[in-house]
Amino acid sequence: MKKMKLLAPAGGMEQLQMALHFGADEVYLAGHEWGMRARSKNFSRTELQQAVELAHAMGAAVHLTLNTLMLDSDLARMADYLRFVDSIGVDAAIVADLGAMAMLRENAPHVQLHVSTQASVMNARAAEEYARLGATRVVLARELTLQQIAGVRRQLDADGFASLELEVFAHGSMCMAVSGRCLLSSELVGLDRAANFGACTQPCRWNWTLVEEEKPQARRMPVEQDGRFSYILSSNDLEMLDHLDDLAAAGVDAIKLEGRAKGAFYTAMVTNAYRHVLDGEPADAWMGELETTSHRPFSNGFFYGNPTQNPGNVDYLRERLMVATVERCRPASEVYGAGAAGTGKPAPGYVAEVLCRNKAEVGDELEAVCPDQPVRKLTLEGLEHWDALAGWEPVRTISRAMERYRLRVPFPMQRLDILRK
Repeated sequence: MKKMKLLAPAGGMEQLQMALHFGADEVYLAGHEWGMRARSKNFSRTELQQAVELAHAMGAAVHLTLNTLMLDSDLARMADYLRFVDSIGVDAAIVADLGAMAMLRENAPHVQLHVSTQASVMNARAAEEYARLGATRVVLARELTLQQIAGVRRQLDADGFASLELEVFAHGSMCMAVSGRCLLSSELVGLDRAANFGACTQPCRWNWTLVEEEKPQARRMPVEQDGRFSYILSSNDLEMLDHLDDLAAAGVDAIKLEGRAKGAFYTAMVTNAYRHVLDGEPADAWMGELETTSHRPFSNGFFYGNPTQNPGNVDYLRERLMVATVERCRPASEVYGAGAAGTGKPAPGYVAEVLCRNKAEVGDELEAVCPDQPVRKLTLEGLEHWDALAGWEPVRTISRAMERYRLRVPFPMQRLDILRK
């Protein structure tokens, strides 16, 4: 398989840490303006600088999204921000607007220009024109098939643009509008919730009904298919984990995981699965991991033809729950010394200190998710809760969100590893 870069989403600092911990080559994120996911936590200037330092320390690149539509008032305020972005070492900016591209070249000469999927690049000639404007990568329109992507790659190579990289979305939510350029949110909710300015309310995901208003008394009728509600505008989620060879063969240089509005658990699980398969492990061994996160039914998007539509009442599915994230892990002998029964032998196993995220009981079967390891099972045992006055106290339940607990584990774990059930 051709070596493709893995680009993971970071809607906030915790998601960024998970993306890096579980093997992303690149992360994409936004500041507090000009990103298409305005409702995500996103990054202040200080946080953005910290994000760049953390990513670079782990050998990863940072791509900043500046991909909303731009007004003159936006561009008038952007120069100072771009000079700041350039000064802290952001690697690339993902841009859709030609004016913003010009501003990037003038004010951030060390930041690479990546053309957003919002630009709907669907042919080699368009990609070449963006390359002449300074682009080093194009995020292709989501409506292209694999055959069409391969054709774009061949034409770029033939025309002397072999160095121009091609990126595609490979996993996550799909917008029902062409390349995400939707007017439905602003039409229904108002211009302050316009999708193309980053504030989409996702009305395509709403459960729609028909209202018959011609009669004296209005009658509400569910939009049904086979007796069930139908999410008539809601597309299935994209999944290409078991088709990465096809993407590589078509000439794709980087695959992007959608999800800047998703939580840390989603970022960790999806990044981990794609990392393992990109590194040569069989897709069958990791397909189940995609089912652990919140998602709609999966499809292959447009890559093999027209995508499938969510046909019925299935909205979000999820099979696992994050119980805790690891803060540190030490051999039990360092924590407890000799065995508890006074045998004089070192205590076996390891002790993981964790932050609670969801409830679990002693005796529950958990799963440990760690980079470079298969998913491993363990039983929740030896649970203790930290009390500032009393110290570590034995308990039966891990239940207080973001408080410290420790438990016995049969193998070593690292900070940011995940325990789930």
